[in-house]
Amino acid sequence: MTAMKRFTGIARGGRNIYGFSLGILMLDTDFPRIPGEIGNALTWDFPVLYKLVRGASVQRVVSEGDPTLLNPFIYGAKELIAQGAQAITTSCGFLAIFQRELAEALSVPVFTSALLIVPLVYSMLPEDSKIGIMTFNGKLLTERHFRGAGIENIPKVVYGMEDSPHFARPIRENTCELDVDGARADHMATARKMCRENPDVRAIVLECTNMPPYADDIREATGLPVFDITDLTKFVYGAVPKSM
Repeated sequence: MTAMKRFTGIARGGRNIYGFSLGILMLDTDFPRIPGEIGNALTWDFPVLYKLVRGASVQRVVSEGDPTLLNPFIYGAKELIAQGAQAITTSCGFLAIFQRELAEALSVPVFTSALLIVPLVYSMLPEDSKIGIMTFNGKLLTERHFRGAGIENIPKVVYGMEDSPHFARPIRENTCELDVDGARADHMATARKMCRENPDVRAIVLECTNMPPYADDIREATGLPVFDITDLTKFVYGAVPKSM
């Protein structure tokens, strides 16, 4: 067990919970979130605080891109900030549609989606490269999301997993059982297909926050670097002030 840091001087109050610097806005879902993904606290080696946004279903966020959800996400983020959060992220990459609005409304950095990593990753690669984006639903990930993340002009290919038999169904139908081995196989098959059909893909970004548990499997299947929301979260956490 890690020894607690010894504090000295005057401690300041004003809140009822302490010790975290990162707030995570969660969709209103019941499907399993296994270690490695953003909605499982075992993923992190630092404390985080979660806030459920009531009514923010997969249907409303992913399928509909419901603009009336913007204010509930702003209110939820402000609650996390009032409790001490120094940065805000979310449990769905499709919330990139609200990136600019949330950034303008909040007093701390906010990163809604792993899509925000794409410009950094592309800058590391030869000019003739493409970024491979794996997403929960390739038919519903549109230019609206790309504009929100500022990646509309970056060369990319998008492969969706909406038809995957094991990974997509529990999320889409909000069921309480996930075949993890089957979902792993779904990811590896999609990644291999993307790279086989697009040999100029030289790095992969996982849009979906449910995909990071399978990132190592995708690396093994493709031999490519793979980036996801947990990478971005750890990067931002390292940069922000730490709450007591």
